[in-house]
Amino acid sequence: MARKIALRDALREGMSEEMRRDENVFLMGEEVAEYNGAYKVSKGMLDEFGEKRVIDTPISELGFAGIGVGAAMNGLRPIVEFMTWNFAVLAFDQIVNNAAKTLSQSAGEFKCPIVFRGPTGSAGQLAQQHSQTFESWMANVPGLKVISCIDPRDAKGLIKSAIRDEDPICMMESEVLYGYQGEVPEEEYLVPIGVAAVRRQGTDVTLVSYNKMILECMAAAEELAKEGISAEVIDLRTIRPLDIDTIVESVRKTNRLVVVDESWPFASVSSEITYQVQKYAFDYLDAPVIRVNAADTSLPYAPTLVEAYLPNPAKIIEAVKSVAYVGS
Repeated sequence: MARKIALRDALREGMSEEMRRDENVFLMGEEVAEYNGAYKVSKGMLDEFGEKRVIDTPISELGFAGIGVGAAMNGLRPIVEFMTWNFAVLAFDQIVNNAAKTLSQSAGEFKCPIVFRGPTGSAGQLAQQHSQTFESWMANVPGLKVISCIDPRDAKGLIKSAIRDEDPICMMESEVLYGYQGEVPEEEYLVPIGVAAVRRQGTDVTLVSYNKMILECMAAAEELAKEGISAEVIDLRTIRPLDIDTIVESVRKTNRLVVVDESWPFASVSSEITYQVQKYAFDYLDAPVIRVNAADTSLPYAPTLVEAYLPNPAKIIEAVKSVAYVGS
């Protein structure tokens, strides 16, 4: 049976279920314990699991990320929460140079089963240093798996899968959608890592995206339907490993592709998807692949410039119409 709950509650349920199942799982990060989490994702977890398994850390992302990596190498399964991935840049040394390389550097002797999680992307007027997306940064690193989703059902199932996984995993969430509600089953379930979801069936064009840009794609698809254009919407859910097969299967049907990506256009997730589609589905394309990205600049502070900076349904609709009748 399913009930509607918020994204933050789905994440908490997933973590709590895994902590009850496995005593080696623990949560650490800034304000996760006494304050119940900066976004209340860990509300009540300190009361249930105690201070040895729900641990408040100093404001030192590099330091506690390193502690997490060491714990994972020694048989524990840490969940490391960053208040925002923007604050985690200093911790990239631990994530990239230690967590991601432990297995290969030890010739398979040591594993690093750790989950790094927290919000990424724009959250309104937070300006340049608090609004960046890091999916493509982390996905560039062999040895890391990258999850980015906002559907509560998926978030719960994916974090459970991530905690059980033997590899280090980066889970990217959305600060502005922790209250976003969706149906989540009450019974035990997992969502597999590396499998995309088709959110809307369509025949004329494929829209591919992830995280909160999926909502922009769905809104655009609704408007396009009113004009007789049928858009299929694919939610990646996992950035690495990328489910290119689901994308290619859709492109073979629609013959057109628009990739919507909140990150900057250069060396982005959308760049990789575009490359792989032309490699594996070139003969099925009746129009060039179009990307809708954030502007190639640091995010401004003014509300009007924030709106101009980010992808939105109007920009997606314009991109779709630019390819909709090419090759017809």
